[in-house]
Amino acid sequence: MPHSRTTTLDALISLRSALSPTSPDPAAVPTLIDASLAALFPQHSGGRHLERPALSGLLSTIETTLTKLCQPILADEREVATLVEGFLEHLPEFHAVLLEDAQAIYKGDPAAKSLDEVILAYPGFLAIAVYRLAHWLYRNKVNTVPRMLAEHAHRVTGIDIHPGATIGRSFVIDHGTGIVIGETTVIHDNVKIYQGVTLGALSVNKSLADRQRHPTIERDVVIYANATILGGKTVIGAGSIVGGNVWITESVAPGSRIYHQRS
Repeated sequence: MPHSRTTTLDALISLRSALSPTSPDPAAVPTLIDASLAALFPQHSGGRHLERPALSGLLSTIETTLTKLCQPILADEREVATLVEGFLEHLPEFHAVLLEDAQAIYKGDPAAKSLDEVILAYPGFLAIAVYRLAHWLYRNKVNTVPRMLAEHAHRVTGIDIHPGATIGRSFVIDHGTGIVIGETTVIHDNVKIYQGVTLGALSVNKSLADRQRHPTIERDVVIYANATILGGKTVIGAGSIVGGNVWITESVAPGSRIYHQRS
C-alpha cells in the first residue's frame, strides 16, 4: 500500500476511534418505512390485499428492522423487545389516523383523482406518514432513530417535520416543498398548510431547549404558501386564514384573516 494511503488510513482509524462505534444503520431506515407502509396500505404492497402469510412476513421485517435500529440506542434487550412489540401493536392506530389524513388531502385537493393517488404519490402524505411513525418512537424516548426517519422523508419530499412536533388528526400538506415544522410546534385537528410554510422558533438560547419554542396552530386553520410563523408564545386562533408571505411573531385571535400588505 502506498505510504500516503497508509498515512490516511492510520489517521482515519485514530479519528474514528474517538466516536461511538455503535449507532443505528441508516440503510435500515427506508426498509422500516417501506415495510410499515406496505403493512398499512395495500397501495404500497403492489395494490394487493396481502394474504395472512405475506402480511405476517411484513410484520417480521418491521420487527427485525426496528430491533436493529433500536439496539444501539437502548442497551436493555427487554426494553428493545417491549418497544418493538408496542410499535407493532400500534399499527392499526397508525392506519386509522393516516387514513383520515389521506381522506382530508383528497377532499381538499381538486387535482386528486383518487384516494389511491394520494396514498401512493403525494409527498405531503408520505411526509405525514413518516412523521407519525417517527413521533411514536420519539414519545417513547428513542433517541436518534426518529430523527433519522424524519430526515429520510425530508430528503425524499423536501418537507422537514421534526418528530417531536405534536400534530392532530386530518392534517393536510398541499404541495409541501420547503415546509419546516419545528420540534415543539403544536398543530390541532383539521389544519392545512401549503409549500414554503415555516413554523419555527425565534432565536433562542440552547438552555431553553426544554421550553416550547415553536407556535401553536389551533384547529381549522389554513396557512398559505411561504408564511412564516415564529415563537413559542405565538398562537394562531381556531378558524383563521393566514395568507401567503406573511411574517407572524404574535398571536392572532380565532377567525382572523392575516394577509401580506405591501408598504
